[in-house]
Amino acid sequence: MSTTESLWFEVAIVSIIYALGNILMGHFEEQTSKTLRVGKYLLTLLLVCCISIYFGRTASMILLSLFIVPLIYVHGYYLPKKKGINGWTGEPKSKYYEFRKWDKDIFSKK
Repeated sequence: MSTTESLWFEVAIVSIIYALGNILMGHFEEQTSKTLRVGKYLLTLLLVCCISIYFGRTASMILLSLFIVPLIYVHGYYLPKKKGINGWTGEPKSKYYEFRKWDKDIFSKK
């Protein structure tokens, strides 16, 4: 019989969220370094596990759920209204690349 009383539950939840995020939305991070992407995952995992240890699983899952608030704000309000970028498709690409401070001439690189 399996149990969810260990930290492996938190590790699994955070890993599933990041896996789905990378599969579905990874193309928006095409020019972000791999070390930054891995670091963000490890930092989130560490934060969720520490909160689970010190304050309980409920607190860590509430914190994880609260990460949806800035996501909705940025994608639903800030990007479309303030920057003129579709928050779900990242179009127009030139504005999105300028917002991320990426090189817009992606085809000139060898």
